[in-house]
Amino acid sequence: MENTENGFSSLGLSEKTLEALEKKGFVEPTEIQKLCIPLLLEENTEVIGQAQTGTGKTAAFGLPIIEKIDGGQKEVQALILCPTRELAIQVADEIDSLKGDRNIVIVPIYGGASMENQLKRLRNGVDVIVGTPGRILDHLRRKTLKLDDLKFAVLDEADEMLDMGFIEDIEAILEETPAEKRMLMFSATMPKEIQKIAERFMKNYLLIRTEKKDTSNTNTHQVYYEVRENDKIEALSRILDKEVGFYGVIFCRTKLQCDEIGNTLITRGYEAAALHGDLSQREREVILKKMREKRISILVATDVASRGLDIQELTHVINFSIPEDPEVYIHRVGRTGRAGKEGTAITFVTPREMRKFAYILRTTSSNAEKLSIPSPEDVIDCKKQKIVEEGKAIVSAGPDDEYMKLAFDILESKDAFMAFASLLQHTYKGALDPRQYKPIKGFERKEEKKNREKAATSDRKERKHFDRDASPETMTRLFVARGRKDGLTKRGLANILIDQVGVRDDELVDIEVMDDFSFLNTNEVSARLILEYFAVPKGQGKPLVTRANVEKKDSCGSKKEKKRRNRENERPEFPRKKKQHRAWMDDIQPYGRDTYGDDDDGKFRMPDKRERSYRNRKGRKKGRK
Repeated sequence: MENTENGFSSLGLSEKTLEALEKKGFVEPTEIQKLCIPLLLEENTEVIGQAQTGTGKTAAFGLPIIEKIDGGQKEVQALILCPTRELAIQVADEIDSLKGDRNIVIVPIYGGASMENQLKRLRNGVDVIVGTPGRILDHLRRKTLKLDDLKFAVLDEADEMLDMGFIEDIEAILEETPAEKRMLMFSATMPKEIQKIAERFMKNYLLIRTEKKDTSNTNTHQVYYEVRENDKIEALSRILDKEVGFYGVIFCRTKLQCDEIGNTLITRGYEAAALHGDLSQREREVILKKMREKRISILVATDVASRGLDIQELTHVINFSIPEDPEVYIHRVGRTGRAGKEGTAITFVTPREMRKFAYILRTTSSNAEKLSIPSPEDVIDCKKQKIVEEGKAIVSAGPDDEYMKLAFDILESKDAFMAFASLLQHTYKGALDPRQYKPIKGFERKEEKKNREKAATSDRKERKHFDRDASPETMTRLFVARGRKDGLTKRGLANILIDQVGVRDDELVDIEVMDDFSFLNTNEVSARLILEYFAVPKGQGKPLVTRANVEKKDSCGSKKEKKRRNRENERPEFPRKKKQHRAWMDDIQPYGRDTYGDDDDGKFRMPDKRERSYRNRKGRKKGRK
């Protein structure tokens, strides 16, 4: 490697390290590397490095560690803590590629992997451990890991580990390390908790900050859609169907949201998978392998689970939930538009989040174009164009002789165009029907709204006829595998079914929300719509909504039943009797909702004439008394 003034050779690295860097194609150090490497090559220097994501922080602390430790000692000399399994694997691989021909053993230690294999590798001797806090603390408590000879302790992505609640584990691990070690911390942000750890465990540290540059990626087209929370799934479906060659990541805020969106997309026929922290390591590795091999094209993930993901050539990134921090936004957007290729970053913004999103764009020096949600007609036109292009490509390739014979046997004397049209209709049956897309309230075009109202007339008549003859015995009881512990309420469950499935208020009766599950009654027509919406393909797990197992019981009033209950000391279950004066409430709001839509705007629904007449009668009775 040439000894240039601005190259790695000017930082004081050895020839072995420079050769390893040359093999990797590294020529020019980043700003954080220029500032940190010379300081860490000096004795007894501790550093807190603050730099944006993707600025080469791993090499900034990895290269000095390689230079300062002695390989082959079979004692742990460096411990690097990372927030996630994927990042631990990535950091271990990166440092291993930088060591050159040195005899340094680098091992990733993380939860979800075989404990037996990790114990075997630790017994054989390890120089550098890259691990997650939970599994490292587990080994320390088992006495299978000793840190008596530790020279370096590194916290990588320290802010992420604090956000994930690892602060107690980190403090417990650092308590087991020798006082004369050197401690390093690297983070994209600098919260107060990091400064407290520094004051407690570090001696005289240097704080190094790199200047924030224009983080907007010129190869990434940033756009956003203003959409209500309850319409996001519908907007997402339209965008996925409209975009050509979609291969990307959809970012969510919670594990529950991640699971529900992933299951919904799979149910609708998309090649998708959900990735979050509750999955086992084997499940995560299988999903990532499918994504890299492009057997699936959509990955629904949380920010924590996506740390350390190495997936190339992503065409799209979708922020289903707006990120809480501008740094997170940059991290998400930066996953597409790499290696000179163009990418698209899409963000869903609710009306009340517009100010927050403007702050994120201003802080990150980014520009995002506002687009209108595509109408069903626009999506269908794009689908037709895709079918034409795929068909032309297939026809131009030409068939084999075996399929030529089959074609002659099928066609015989039939017109070729008619036969081909029949084949297309059978292949894409239902894919070109605009009614598969549900309306998006507040953002629909007038023509689209009129067409929907006409198309829904027959369906409404069918439901009205059914509802008129409906009785409690003919109602269908549904079981929902979510409850209070998942943040579900009566109002929340009703809103989901009304806004996403399309059922009506008066079709939902007796909603009951327990801790772990819920029940509701509805007519058979609406029940079929709900079950179809939440259906899951075979082998993909259990659906969120199923038919409840309802057993007919004897009347509580029968003498035989009363005697049996008395013998068994059971509490009788008396049938529920509704007071006559509350009937109007059941007609208007059967599950206690007093607001409509996804925003609690405090609007109160006025009672009808029956309520007022009831109050008047009640007042007259009091007056007579």
